[in-house]
Amino acid sequence: MIAPPHSHYLYFAYGSNMLSARLQARTPSARAAGIGQVRGHQLAWHKRGTSDGSGKCDLLLTGRDEDWAWGVLWHIHWDDKPHLDEAEALGHGYEEKQVPVMTEHGTVLAWTYWATDIDARLPVYDWYHAYVLAGAREHGLPADYVARIATQPVLVDPDGDRRRERMALFDTADADPRR
Repeated sequence: MIAPPHSHYLYFAYGSNMLSARLQARTPSARAAGIGQVRGHQLAWHKRGTSDGSGKCDLLLTGRDEDWAWGVLWHIHWDDKPHLDEAEALGHGYEEKQVPVMTEHGTVLAWTYWATDIDARLPVYDWYHAYVLAGAREHGLPADYVARIATQPVLVDPDGDRRRERMALFDTADADPRR
């Protein structure tokens, strides 16, 4: 069942929030509701991270029917929305919108974030890329899409403490990016 109960909303994650451990640390009520794709969009890695200035994911609107981005649908309690909005820096680099998500059960409307502060020259840090890749694998996104994510160039985060802290998520989660 895709439709959330009235106390929840439907959220489409296409980047690091696909990883259950990452999203549930931010919004404990989050429960996966399946996977889907959004047409006329592409996954881009050009959103400026508000805390570290590195490249983060964006659901880039292209308007071309041949473009599509896969992601994970989540039921999230409305009480957790302010926490996710804060984590995503809503109003400071991301805005929100509803998008039609095609699923095996039909098309549903889901909330998502889109980038407003972009720079295609930003490096993507290895730990962030690992979150996205592990989330895509965890939820069984199509192999060719996962392979495309895997080819994204990355930079080892020069801040060793931040890198160790972010990679520690894999010590507590059943999602090892090295699989």
